[in-house]
Amino acid sequence: MHRSPTAEAEVAQELAEARPDLVSRYAAELPGARAAVLTRLWRALAYEPLPWVTGRATDGDRLTLRLRDGRRLEGPAADPYATAAYVSVVRLDGTAYDDPARLMTGLGVPHAGGLAAELGHSVASMALSRAGQPTADPNEWPATDWEWEQRVVDGHPFHPNCRSRPGFSVPEQLAYGPEHRPLVGLRLMPVRADECLVTGDWPAGMRDGERLLIPVHPWQAAHVLKRAGDEGPAAQPLMSLRTLALTGEGPHVKTALSARLTSSVRDISVYSIGMSATLSAFAESLAVRTDGLLHFTRTLGAATADSPDLAAVLRESPQLYAGSGERVVPVAALAGTDLPSRPSWLAEFTRLALTVGLRLLDHGVALEAHGQNLLVVLSATGAPLRLVYRDLADIRVSPARLARHGIAVPELSGRVVTDDETALRRKLFGALVAGALAGTAGSAAALGRALETVVRDLPDTPDLVALRENPLPTKALTLMRLSPGTPGDQWAELPNPARFGG
Repeated sequence: MHRSPTAEAEVAQELAEARPDLVSRYAAELPGARAAVLTRLWRALAYEPLPWVTGRATDGDRLTLRLRDGRRLEGPAADPYATAAYVSVVRLDGTAYDDPARLMTGLGVPHAGGLAAELGHSVASMALSRAGQPTADPNEWPATDWEWEQRVVDGHPFHPNCRSRPGFSVPEQLAYGPEHRPLVGLRLMPVRADECLVTGDWPAGMRDGERLLIPVHPWQAAHVLKRAGDEGPAAQPLMSLRTLALTGEGPHVKTALSARLTSSVRDISVYSIGMSATLSAFAESLAVRTDGLLHFTRTLGAATADSPDLAAVLRESPQLYAGSGERVVPVAALAGTDLPSRPSWLAEFTRLALTVGLRLLDHGVALEAHGQNLLVVLSATGAPLRLVYRDLADIRVSPARLARHGIAVPELSGRVVTDDETALRRKLFGALVAGALAGTAGSAAALGRALETVVRDLPDTPDLVALRENPLPTKALTLMRLSPGTPGDQWAELPNPARFGG
């Protein structure tokens, strides 16, 4: 076997100093972490339009990829919607690889070195994340939304960089990673109010006379801003790492974090701050068209010191939308329960999600409803009742579709606005179906059965026809990491999951 020990060894060395009690558990988790990341990478190799893959052939339970240079890459037949690790070894011209970083280095394609390093970080960080987990009872449900979020240990279910955190030392991962359940002390950076762009209502508790006190993630304060600021409130980190829930049932705070996590640098653009209040008010007015099936968390206030590195957004906690005995659960956390294993439950959840998503799309709004942005309100018995959506920064709004329904077009500009039907459908289908629903179902067969049960009963709009009859779009996440000179999203097409039902 070929293995890339660099990131793994570095983490082991730091862990021996920071938490020696976790060293043996970390080592034990490494093989599983390699397989989990390799499975995600294999999905990308099997389905993304990578220019150096010239052919793909499936023979029974084996898949062979033909590379442009004449080599052959062989592994298991690929399930594009599988979340369990099922790829432990692939063979490149007969040489076995069980390590995704080493495999990417062996492929030697353009920009492979950078991605290989990120894959190494992903494996090591995932093993570290798994090593610190207590034994959990899947039937014991957390009481708060942030506790649900901290149950998501492995990160993105389909991205090979699901746990890549370059720039974070082991002590910093332990101190800030939600899966390690720390309490994080935010920093407050004082900035003159007349030097800031503010939308919404900035709270009095984050003002000091003529200055705003902008909450800052401590990693950002130390590594990017390089100043300590003032002591701020304590908060629980959520699955996005840079968004935290203030203690005492306070609001959620989205902070700038200028580090590359999975694909993106998590800063906050001045553009998104400027649009935040308008988008929040628009979403609130739109929610009434879902007959109570969807709530949007309101943006309370947003501020930036004219810099994506120093900005913050305050928004409602989704917990506000839970009734007595109900739970608000991020969709990404559902896989940690036994709910998705019940076909009737999965169908009902799929029906709820598609009913809401397709109705809003028909009206002119495409939600980026992946497992992190989308939450579901569950009854005391686990029945899916309603949805909650947060973080409006990357939705898409179609003025033409809004106008057809007599909806006033909000004063928006920039990337949020588009009438391109392909872009609108990619936004919703890629996030909701190929993301949230696929990640919950866990396999092509389960997702296909749920979709077949549901789609025949939904209004027969052109969007539903496109979902039912065309391949399913998904972001080509690995291709994007291998194409640093190509801006924007790139896309892949997955087999229509309804064909796997039965």
